[in-house]
Amino acid sequence: MFRGASAVNLDTKGRIAIPTRYRPELLEQNQGQLVCTVDIRQPCLLLYPLSEWEVVEKKLLALSNFDPAQRSLQRVMLGYATECELDSAGRILLSAPLRQHAKLEKGIMLVGQLNKFEIWAETEWNAQIEQDIELGSSGHFALSDALKTLSL
Repeated sequence: MFRGASAVNLDTKGRIAIPTRYRPELLEQNQGQLVCTVDIRQPCLLLYPLSEWEVVEKKLLALSNFDPAQRSLQRVMLGYATECELDSAGRILLSAPLRQHAKLEKGIMLVGQLNKFEIWAETEWNAQIEQDIELGSSGHFALSDALKTLSL
């Protein structure tokens, strides 16, 4: 399980180092194999261990090619999906199209989302998290039924 936000740097070749605490799980359960794609709702990337990506891929495959919205989702998520492998230094290479989508420069935030990571440009992350906190503290959250029953 992946938790927490980690500041990492993008090197000149487009690689990021996965924090040491996550590497054993990624190596043991997925042999260091990951898949990165774009988030269709946010200017960030989604980085899945291969086993988690395969679950998502099955769901995408089950969508209809005849429904324009479903086809668009398949096109974007599968079209950008890129296999990544941890190298001996624990780094992965992010392709240029992925980096462009998320506006990645040197400062990156790798954010654990339990079964995957979000990869954000640091400036985009700071703006988004500030917006999320403001929305929550202002009481303007439109609570779904699931959120209404959530107790923390």
